[in-house]
Amino acid sequence: MPSDILDAPAVSAAPPGEPDRAAPRIVPRRRTGQWASAAVLLALLALALVSVVRNPAFQWDVVADYFLTSAVLRGLGLTLWLTAVVMALGFALGTLLAVLRLSANPVLRGIGWGYVWLFRSMPILVQLLFWFNIGALYPVVLGVRTVDLLSPVAVAVIGLTLHEAAYAAEVVRGGVLSVDKGQLEAAQALGLGAGRRLRRIVLPQAMRSIVPPAGNMLIGTLKGTSIVSVIAVQDLLYSVQLVYHRTYQVIPLLLVATLWYVLVTSVLSVGQRHVERHYARGTAGAR
Repeated sequence: MPSDILDAPAVSAAPPGEPDRAAPRIVPRRRTGQWASAAVLLALLALALVSVVRNPAFQWDVVADYFLTSAVLRGLGLTLWLTAVVMALGFALGTLLAVLRLSANPVLRGIGWGYVWLFRSMPILVQLLFWFNIGALYPVVLGVRTVDLLSPVAVAVIGLTLHEAAYAAEVVRGGVLSVDKGQLEAAQALGLGAGRRLRRIVLPQAMRSIVPPAGNMLIGTLKGTSIVSVIAVQDLLYSVQLVYHRTYQVIPLLLVATLWYVLVTSVLSVGQRHVERHYARGTAGAR
């Protein structure tokens, strides 16, 4: 409530000839409990931060020594490359699957639904191990041994892409369904084909609904790439594991990986917010 209203003098409502009786003054409600809870939480947070910083077991000097080493930076570079490739391929395939799921043809709808159902039902670790051992099922493909055709990095790209495409398909489908049907009817009345309606009318408007979950998928994919360390792909996590297997400094090396993940996800979160504001222009949700 504005302060000028709170501080305004009371206006008498008594009729002429009768003594004035000041109207009750409106004061804001005191929220002592909320402020006390906030103070307690801040105190606990400060104690936790002091404990982390001053605990010698964290070995912050070792963290500083390894934070910018070439091995860690190479692993970080592979993690970022893998994230970008998987997101690009996953959303390309996911968009195609979304089109299949929205098709009027029941066969195409069934194929799209079946893919999403299958790959969302299988844990990503199982998928990676399956593709890593695909040579047991198909030793030779096109005259080339499968073990020579699929390197660990290729297996990681295939497994993560097929997994992400199932979720991307649902994100894109939800965004398309959020577009008002009147827009499609107007585009159809103008004689636009299905492909042009999708590119020019549907997707630009659907991006408002697609970007927030897509941003969450991007951050999740960045962190999820750490699972490829089980098939010996030298990403960020695997790189620090190689170091602490040699030096036995497990905690500080895990902190190195954690700090890099936190830093990159923070940058991606800021970028996601700007993209969301761009596509939300002219709407009530724009901030």
